[in-house]
Amino acid sequence: MLASITSVELCKSSSFNQLSGLFSIPSDIGNCSMLRVLKGGRNNFKGPLPDELFNASSLEHLSFPNNDLNGVLDDANIIKLSKLSILDLQQNIFSGNIPKSIGQLKRLKELHLGENYLYGELPSTLGNCTNLKILDLKINYLSGDLGKINFSSLSNLMIIDLLVNNFNGTIPESIYDCTNLIALRLSWNKFHGEFSHRMDRLRSLSCLSVGWNDFTNITKALYILKSFSNLKTLLLGGNFNHETLLADETMDGFENLQYLEISGSSLHGKISLWLSKLTKLKVLQLSNNQLSGSVPAWINSLNFLFYLDISNNNLTGEFPTILTQIPMLKSDKRTNLDVSVPNMRFYGIPFIKNRQYQYIHTTINIAKNGFTGAIPPEISQLKALDMLNLSFNSFSGETPQAICNLTKLVMLDLSNNNLTGTIPLELNKLNFLSAFNVYNNDLEGAIPTGGQFDTFDNSSFTGNPKLCGGMLSHHCNSARALPSPTSSTDQFGDKVIFGITFGLFFAYGVLLDQMVLKRLRSLQGILIFQLYEQS
Repeated sequence: MLASITSVELCKSSSFNQLSGLFSIPSDIGNCSMLRVLKGGRNNFKGPLPDELFNASSLEHLSFPNNDLNGVLDDANIIKLSKLSILDLQQNIFSGNIPKSIGQLKRLKELHLGENYLYGELPSTLGNCTNLKILDLKINYLSGDLGKINFSSLSNLMIIDLLVNNFNGTIPESIYDCTNLIALRLSWNKFHGEFSHRMDRLRSLSCLSVGWNDFTNITKALYILKSFSNLKTLLLGGNFNHETLLADETMDGFENLQYLEISGSSLHGKISLWLSKLTKLKVLQLSNNQLSGSVPAWINSLNFLFYLDISNNNLTGEFPTILTQIPMLKSDKRTNLDVSVPNMRFYGIPFIKNRQYQYIHTTINIAKNGFTGAIPPEISQLKALDMLNLSFNSFSGETPQAICNLTKLVMLDLSNNNLTGTIPLELNKLNFLSAFNVYNNDLEGAIPTGGQFDTFDNSSFTGNPKLCGGMLSHHCNSARALPSPTSSTDQFGDKVIFGITFGLFFAYGVLLDQMVLKRLRSLQGILIFQLYEQS
């Protein structure tokens, strides 16, 4: 009976329920000589792949992602599965080298070995997998020069994902023969050099992620990439150290770009005018540079922009009121915002993931600059805003009551400024406010109570010696303390639990979703936002 089985799926349902009582893959599955499809993702399987499994030589699809499988991938076993079209063992604990016999899987179309503990160089035999369309080796300890792989023979490749490894050298010239590529992710490796003009051949690219390497000559890179009409996501941060951001006002191209990140590069110059021509831009991430000047008036002409991070630069002037005119942030209906994305697991921007979809938080982050003056009441126009970070500037005056109208706020950071007066009491009616910080200002009076304010840590209010109440040691005089408006707990919707883990700075190239990864490798220089929807 076993011999006649052609397909087995060891997964109870799409809701990722784990199989009860099974901790290792049944060895007698190898007796299914006609078995073509074997799937067993997300089942908490442990131990190595049983040797008997490789006797099922008719297998075309072998998939056990997101388990606790370990051991090495044995050359002698892999070679038995010569009919494999899909091999998916990502998100396990496999170690060792990628076997050389992988090159004998001539029918292989998809190879998913990402998020394991694999090390060593890629076998040159990989170039024999001429039908390969997806090469996913992200988040391992793989190393060496990719020039040893003949990518010219892999012309069917559509996705190359080598994110977070230890590859070095320059991008191999042969990779530019993979003209069907739609996604190339090389971020967080040790590549260096300038972009080659041959990259111009990759006109099908929709996503290019090369951040956090050691590339140089940003001007050349942008001129090469500007004609990529299909490019929607461009992640360049952590390269081009101390260069100058291109200021050519005649610069054009990038007509379909939606996500642009050039952060963590200590770039000089101003926020360039050519960026105003990126009319489809949704996310602009220019943080952790040395850009100077003011926020340009054209920023509100980007009709689809809903995420702006220009923090940790040398920008100056009074609060840029032009930010309150960004169209997508003024909409008071979430349904009007197209903020859903297909896969934000490694985009370094805050997002919420639930059972059905994930979406980016609408954000304005202008922290760590030299802005001065009062926070204007026009801030109330940003009705769609989820996250507002004004920290580490020199804002003064009182916190405007109008900020209480931002009913969708999840995070509000006003810390390290020169704000005076009281904390607006109506802030305790912001039911989704999960992170709040006014540390180190000159605020006074009673800390609001009730609502979300009962959940905030004492450290959110310290550095304001005139504040009283809450969990502070300075208790308010009951005769002077202002009453807080009542707020019925039944007004609260589902809470979004917002956890923030701080590294040295915000790195757009990598957001490691803890719901997806079983381990979080220590990556210097990352600010990781983790958002979880409470069930």
